[in-house]
Amino acid sequence: MADTQDNRPGEEEDDDEEIDDASYKTIKDAVLFAIDISTSMLQRPAPSDDKKAERDSPASAALKCAYHLMQQRIISNPKDTMGILLYGTEKTDLKDGDNTFQHCYLLADLDVPSAQDVKQLRDLLENEEEAEEILKPAKEAPTIASVMFCANQIFTTKAPNFSSRRLFLVTDNDGPATVKQDKDTAITRARDLYDLGCTIDLFPISKPDHGFDRTRFYDDLVYPTSPSDPDAPVAIATTTKIAKSGDGLTLLKQLLSSINSKAAPRRALFSLPLELGPGMRIGVKGFILIKRQEHVKSCYVWVGGEKPQIVQSSTSHMADDTARVVEKTELRKAYKFGGDTITFTPEEITQIRQCYGEPIMRIVGFKPLSLLPLWANIGKATFVYPSEADFIGSTRVFSALQQKLIKSKKMALTWFVARKNASPVMATLIPGEERYDENGEQTMPPGLWLVPLPFADDLRQCPEQLAEPRTTDELTDKMRIIVEQLQLPKGVYDPSKYPNPDLQWFYRILQAMALEEEVPTKPDDKTLPKYKQINKRAGEYITEYGEEFEKVFATVAHSALSSRPKAAAKKRPAAAAADDDDDEPKPKKRIKKETKVKNEDGDDGLTDQQMAAINDKGQISKQTVAILKEYLGARGQAISGKKADLIDRVQEYLENKGL
Repeated sequence: MADTQDNRPGEEEDDDEEIDDASYKTIKDAVLFAIDISTSMLQRPAPSDDKKAERDSPASAALKCAYHLMQQRIISNPKDTMGILLYGTEKTDLKDGDNTFQHCYLLADLDVPSAQDVKQLRDLLENEEEAEEILKPAKEAPTIASVMFCANQIFTTKAPNFSSRRLFLVTDNDGPATVKQDKDTAITRARDLYDLGCTIDLFPISKPDHGFDRTRFYDDLVYPTSPSDPDAPVAIATTTKIAKSGDGLTLLKQLLSSINSKAAPRRALFSLPLELGPGMRIGVKGFILIKRQEHVKSCYVWVGGEKPQIVQSSTSHMADDTARVVEKTELRKAYKFGGDTITFTPEEITQIRQCYGEPIMRIVGFKPLSLLPLWANIGKATFVYPSEADFIGSTRVFSALQQKLIKSKKMALTWFVARKNASPVMATLIPGEERYDENGEQTMPPGLWLVPLPFADDLRQCPEQLAEPRTTDELTDKMRIIVEQLQLPKGVYDPSKYPNPDLQWFYRILQAMALEEEVPTKPDDKTLPKYKQINKRAGEYITEYGEEFEKVFATVAHSALSSRPKAAAKKRPAAAAADDDDDEPKPKKRIKKETKVKNEDGDDGLTDQQMAAINDKGQISKQTVAILKEYLGARGQAISGKKADLIDRVQEYLENKGL
């Protein structure tokens, strides 16, 4: 790799002030798809005229899921690796020394996905002849034990030092081992994978005439939690929902939903004791369940060699007078106090920061939840879950605390030190109840939410409160109707239905350029309001509210003007009055009359084509209120409101007319 030196003497390394949640995404992760290629997995559903009917075979849907995941990871997680292993194929394309894994085909090796890998997988999905040649089932399928051993060899050779290694197993065969000896061998091979630190995630598919029964084989093979992190909370159900083929919902969507829920490995942000009282501690771990997704960071590339290489930057400090590189041991941190500069050695800084004791979460009292104001939150909340690693029985005590807080509607005030050198935080533990969706799947596990509270130093002065006219009961009633008409489905905001349009647009452009696809011209923004539906539901009520608001505002403005004290009239001097009498009479002031615009036929008013042309030129704001009202009134539209409202109404009318 090429190295560069970035000399920034003013920049100090200070990574001890905030909780380091960046490691949540930076730890390397390896995912290997193992897709069963059998006759039933390749069977397409019966043709149907229904637009929502199934189109893909289970194997094709699994490959498309892998394709979508590869597209995501190549951009969002460029350091993670991914591979695709097909088992049960007639062709064999995977060797390790002298041992050949029969009927196993490594479609994509376990490596960082490149644009070429994505193209190759896309071509396979689009080219049926090539797909039939590779996806040809063998007469004698391999045993699950050989598949597990094959995955073990791939992980050992391609991802030996990865902290997260996961096997995604996609199959519709719930009884691959008919002999007890084969089942015992498979369980042994799976246990070897777990001992290696790997996790097996099963994505079962039920056949149209047969449901997938986990108890026949896979309950003894697949563990519900990862051995490396057995206490991780499961935000989705512990066992993946069985995808059904041909039930109206596409198999592809079901598999995508299940795989996306497992795409990011769960990692603890911190692990420390929770002290409920003197001498009484339990183990807990903190997890980030909601985190703002940012753009992938750009990087510099060195193109001076035979192959482009990512530049690894390094920072060095240099003396101003001699340009000598200053070693880190020669540096000291300094703080200004008044006009003096106070310096500290690294040992002194460490001693100052560690004066608050060991990392701990200590409950100092309880308060009603109603006393927690909405604004008392200075950072993101962290989900807290029990851990049995250090204190046996922590789960039972934690559950009792959580249930008691829910029942009493209270919160726990907490003294929180996340790790060594971290600043202490006053926080509150808020109980969170378990939640399920309409399908009965768990969407939020039971636990506690750690919410940081502000100190006295964090409070700022409130802005000056301006005296504004208050609303009336009539306006409140009309606005209530509008709000009721514009409620979200079930009155709940579901973030999973609204992808970030800025991120999606950025990734779509990046993907198109990397894969040499056609660059899109318009982003898919699902956050845009549905104006036609809003107008259909509440357009009439909004107009009525606007008319009522105009009346109330005019009354308030008139009363405010009439309540002002009138200025005393000044008497003109006599000399000035005499001079005015001697002058000639002045002409009367002319009043400017509004000239009506006539259309091409000589009639009053503008045609739709003329108004559309004015709107296209950006000159609609230059039209007078009288012209806009005349145009709207001639077409049966409301003419109340301010000029901006009239312009919006005209533009909406032209849009509905297709002009």
